[in-house]
Amino acid sequence: MSTTQSKPPGPGGTGFHFLRRNKRPRPQSHEVEPKTGAEATTSSSGEGQHEHQHHHLPHLPVYNHNGHRVTRGIHPDGESGRRGVHPWSMVRICLRSTSTASAVVNVLWPAVPAAIALHFARPEWHVAIFVLNYIAMVPAANLIGFAGQELARKLPSVLGVVLETTLGSIVEIILFMVLLKRAQENRDDGNMESMESNLSVIRAAILGSILANLLLCLGMCFFVGGMTREEQVFHEAVTEVGNGLLLVAGMGLIIPVVYNFALADRLDAETLTSETTRISRAAAIILLIAFVFYVWFQLRSHHGFFEELLEADEERDEDRHIDLAKDKLTLTECILALVIAIACVSLIAVFLVLEIDPIIHRGGISDAFMGLILVPLVEKFAEHLTAVDEAWDNQANFALIHVLGATLQTALLNTPLVVLVGWGLHLPMNLDFEAFDAIVLILAIIVVGNFLRDGKSNYLEGALCVFVYVLIAVSAFFYPNPIEGEPTASDGSGVTAEPTAGENGTESSAAATEMATEAAKMLIRAAIPSLR
Repeated sequence: MSTTQSKPPGPGGTGFHFLRRNKRPRPQSHEVEPKTGAEATTSSSGEGQHEHQHHHLPHLPVYNHNGHRVTRGIHPDGESGRRGVHPWSMVRICLRSTSTASAVVNVLWPAVPAAIALHFARPEWHVAIFVLNYIAMVPAANLIGFAGQELARKLPSVLGVVLETTLGSIVEIILFMVLLKRAQENRDDGNMESMESNLSVIRAAILGSILANLLLCLGMCFFVGGMTREEQVFHEAVTEVGNGLLLVAGMGLIIPVVYNFALADRLDAETLTSETTRISRAAAIILLIAFVFYVWFQLRSHHGFFEELLEADEERDEDRHIDLAKDKLTLTECILALVIAIACVSLIAVFLVLEIDPIIHRGGISDAFMGLILVPLVEKFAEHLTAVDEAWDNQANFALIHVLGATLQTALLNTPLVVLVGWGLHLPMNLDFEAFDAIVLILAIIVVGNFLRDGKSNYLEGALCVFVYVLIAVSAFFYPNPIEGEPTASDGSGVTAEPTAGENGTESSAAATEMATEAAKMLIRAAIPSLR
């Protein structure tokens, strides 16, 4: 039996056909007379033999839009047409990156070896080491984002987005783990002030990461997406699910804060801190379970819906034909690029965290500004570039899913992970945030929820989100560090050092309780419209 070998399409046949498969011609239906006797036996035997031969035929090859033969298990859009590692091609593709802005960031790569060298050559230059490592973190994080995006192209749409979001959070997880390790070392050395400073930076960075995603990144997506069109439209399912999860995550994060404020005048500082830490650990476990449900919702129970939604969004990509025509990394090159980038990020994170204490104590930078603004900006840089580029290409749902996915991953995965790891290290890592940070988080969720409610966005809404973020940054810059020996939110907020100050302590506690109650009411009011 002869078969025709399939050939790649010629240059004129590429266009927008994303999948080309050679198909056997379908047999035409003819009316035939019934067969009897030997004819029927011979015919059935021949058909059975034909089916047996057909069953053992090899699968015909599949070619993608660029004429590359698609490897089994690889999505046609992510097929590179190569195998293994080609160093020069890999470097060229990585430097080109996914967008112009991302390619410009790669100019900062010389700062990576310079930052590492400066740490060992001039360890006393604290400010210079911090600044250089801060800059060096940007291209390293950008490489993680690019390699993750290239790897995601080789997978189904929904799985690719989840994987890309997870890889984008690696920088944040590494920084948090290094800060926890530094806090443990300070505790072992008896330096409790520095330990608490490290934990305060982590707490502020958790909320700062959420604020940077919700206000700065989403605001830039709205603004950039609205520059060349009147408005962008989101699917209502994405906004409803995102709004609901944001409210749940916000409630889970501030419950320990509300508990601390409500019982500030009824428990002593040590007991209050201990109970708040226990509640934080319970909240971490519950939030982690919520994250599992969220991932299951996306990847299993509602996988088909999200797959269709994202595929439709890909078709609206205004420069999709340019992206598809670009050279791509092989699977091995993606993994190698991720290993190199994660190694660089880990090394830079260690050097960066080592300089946080000198910068805070000698450089005049507060814990609030360091954790709420500086750390989140550098750890989320790559994710922000990806989301803004998608909004520019009119992939509104892709951009929104990336922003909300990164936000929820911080709240439902990274935060519980930090609390549980701190528990394992016997550190008092809890979710007792500063009142300023907690209230700002609630207001941010309300603002973004109102903007998403109509399922549309424009440049004005984007600009307003960015303005709110700038206001928070200015306030955080002037937010003072707690005075040594003075009780803070993390040490038992509102509990005075001397029992003789009962009247002032009661007034302060009552004000704090009233503030926490009002914050809870605001969250409930924000939740009611989304549940209708």
